Amino acid sequence: MSLHPTLQPYADAWTHSIEAISELVSPLVEGEWNRRTPCPAWSVRDVVSHVIGLDCEMLGDPRPIHTLPRDLYHVTNEQQRYTEMQVDVRRHHTAPEMTSELEYVIIRRNRQLRNESRAPGTKVRGPYGSELTLEESMRRHAFDVWVHEQDLRAALGRPGNLDSPGAHVARDYLLAELPAVVAEKADAPRSSAVVFDVHGPIEFLRTIRVDIQGRGTLETVPALGPAATLTLDWETYVRLACGRVTPEQVADRVKAEGEPQLTAAILRNFTVTK
Repeated sequence: MSLHPTLQPYADAWTHSIEAISELVSPLVEGEWNRRTPCPAWSVRDVVSHVIGLDCEMLGDPRPIHTLPRDLYHVTNEQQRYTEMQVDVRRHHTAPEMTSELEYVIIRRNRQLRNESRAPGTKVRGPYGSELTLEESMRRHAFDVWVHEQDLRAALGRPGNLDSPGAHVARDYLLAELPAVVAEKADAPRSSAVVFDVHGPIEFLRTIRVDIQGRGTLETVPALGPAATLTLDWETYVRLACGRVTPEQVADRVKAEGEPQLTAAILRNFTVTK
């Protein structure tokens, strides 16, 4: 395989998640494609359409020429319009059409990955006309597809893969966002520390330390006398960070200790996905 070693974990995570998605949706009857998912306003069909669209963009396919209906009230900005295009264009596709297209896209993407010889730092086209490195593109993609696998599992009552290769990519992706959540969005006091104690299929203990300038850094060393400590399970962490639930909906699954206003501000600003 010509894939750069730095990129291999992201390719492995994508492969594991996309095959899980294919296995989940292949046996579904027509009505099950309309089940609501935790992804706001999207059905099972919509989530699979989005995943197909993501991989079509990774392949460099042209975007669909399609006019969105005016009654999509969950679409309120240009970024959402961009994302919704790949979803709405497939809203009337049948179950066999959906599974056939998914299988074909998987075949094409596997071929692309087998032949991928570009360096991780190569600039590629990203969402919304942006430019990013191949490594960042594959990292984000592995994260997105795993999160949507979890959306489908929740909708279909088929929990699993919370410790899969994609879950480990998601852990690192979400942890990288924590300093901004604590120091900037929640405006934690300067020269303070906030501890996150996460248990379950993936476990970690991390400290966000806020320096005198108000900058947050991620540390693996536990803090003595932190301003706040949040203890929660991995699944709840993911659902909060990805905007699938509100803090109020999972209040019984989060143990918050320390300054109440700070813990409330952190949880209120915990969602990092767009």
